[in-house]
Amino acid sequence: MTPPTNGAPPDSPAAPPRAAGPTALADRERVAERLLAASARHSFDPDRELDWDAPWQEGLWYWPPELVSLYDTPLWYRMSEEQRIDLSRHESAALASLGIWFEMILMQLLVRHVYDKPATSAHVRYALTEIADECRHSMMFARVIQRGGTPAYPPARAHHNVARVFKTLSTTPGSFAATLLGEEVLDWMQRLTFPDERVQPLIRGVTRIHVIEEARHVRYAREELRRQMATAPAWERELTRICCGEFARIFSVAFVNPQVYTNVGLDRAEAVAQVRTSAHRRTVMREGARRLTDFLDEVGLLRGAGRRMWRSSGLLAA
Repeated sequence: MTPPTNGAPPDSPAAPPRAAGPTALADRERVAERLLAASARHSFDPDRELDWDAPWQEGLWYWPPELVSLYDTPLWYRMSEEQRIDLSRHESAALASLGIWFEMILMQLLVRHVYDKPATSAHVRYALTEIADECRHSMMFARVIQRGGTPAYPPARAHHNVARVFKTLSTTPGSFAATLLGEEVLDWMQRLTFPDERVQPLIRGVTRIHVIEEARHVRYAREELRRQMATAPAWERELTRICCGEFARIFSVAFVNPQVYTNVGLDRAEAVAQVRTSAHRRTVMREGARRLTDFLDEVGLLRGAGRRMWRSSGLLAA
């Protein structure tokens, strides 16, 4: 499955690594200035842009069926069409909840990143612009969860607390690697969602806004991660590889909240077992992560123990 790019400009290729110094800092400022200009042209207020009062349309999905976790499993074929659509409604809410969690982490990491940097620099101004974007996204996701009539699906307590430790101890390149992991797989899925006429218009509108604005965030994180990996000492690069690999393993588990199965009347243990053995699901997750893993490999993050951890997560093909 190749995501379409309708309405969402793809990221420009990142520049090759450069040594630290005035040139690298100037490059950082030029990238930030371009991203600030793009933000001025293509930023959205979801409260005004989307029709929150429009009724849900009968028979439409809340997430493309091919991206629903149980798609093409034996259990999927035993479910009625109504139950499949209801599962898509709950999984859409679970992914929105996951998005809020990721964005809360990202906002704190961005504030840490710019804390000691000149407040008047374009790099810091863009970071603050991105934080404002993420605030709007989190509120938008919370509103679409409420509008869908489902519960919110917070992460497991253990994952919540691991993230608390990660936010405190993460290296700077580790922060940007985790940011990309949280953004790029969801972005791939959303690029498939917003042009899909089988999906509810409100969900398509939410994903379209998110895709367009996240393209800038991905560019910012990629440029900074490339710069950091080119200049970080060897111990920091190795620690980043291991932390990034562990975050990938957590992400692959957190991506599906098992409570959704209970809430649509399925046997939770059976559903979880079938998702774990689903060849289609493995393909979806690897395809969703492929663009990211190619980039992480290029900048030297998928080596040694870190690479083995990525493979065990199921997000990296052998």
